[in-house]
Amino acid sequence: MGLSPEGVRLLLEGGNALGLDLSPHVPAFSRLYDLLMEANRRVNLTALRTETEVVVKHFLDSLTLLALPLWEGPWRVLDLGTGAGFPGLPLKIVRPELKITLLDATKKKVDFVAEAVAALGLKGAKVLWGRAEVLAHDPTHREAYHRVVARAVAPMCVLAELGLPFLALEGAMVAQKGPKVAEELGRLPQALPLLGGRMGEVRRLALPQGGEERHLVVLVKEASTPPRYPRRPGLPEKHPLC
Repeated sequence: MGLSPEGVRLLLEGGNALGLDLSPHVPAFSRLYDLLMEANRRVNLTALRTETEVVVKHFLDSLTLLALPLWEGPWRVLDLGTGAGFPGLPLKIVRPELKITLLDATKKKVDFVAEAVAALGLKGAKVLWGRAEVLAHDPTHREAYHRVVARAVAPMCVLAELGLPFLALEGAMVAQKGPKVAEELGRLPQALPLLGGRMGEVRRLALPQGGEERHLVVLVKEASTPPRYPRRPGLPEKHPLC
């Protein structure tokens, strides 16, 4: 089935609002929509059920990352807590040169993302099942990524502890946040020096087709993260650094 004509219109107009020509990618997004809807009937992957919700709040929301000038290069990117593949899958569709690793701790979601990567033929995309607190201590992944992205995963203080250990020096982490981000940012500066990070840009924007307020919060890696971070599974959430 794929996207309806209305779904395609929403996608293309939303892409134009972000400065993106998504017309070459309509077949891939249509296929991803079908895969998501089919899988969601078997297991609960997303609470978004309508075509409009999926196009706007999954596809276009993921692509707001491209409003930042951080993606020009064959970067290694980690999608931390990818869930059903967002923002990593849309990012990979539109920027195929990126080498993206999609990480989640929920097996059913990882299985779906792996299925989608195979069905879409996304070369250079890798899917991992595991906890960030564990994998961040693996030499294969520690300080091995140029970019880390996270969407609706955890408060900023927790995200910083989970994400910064994966970043190479001078790399950037982007957290996608909604309108109520000010309180999280207010407490963040006390934690960042412990993790080798500093605040970068905070970009405010409106979600295409919906107008909902979004923020892209950039953290920059300026020093190696001490070996003790992240702490063991559960501790970052139970006892945040800030």
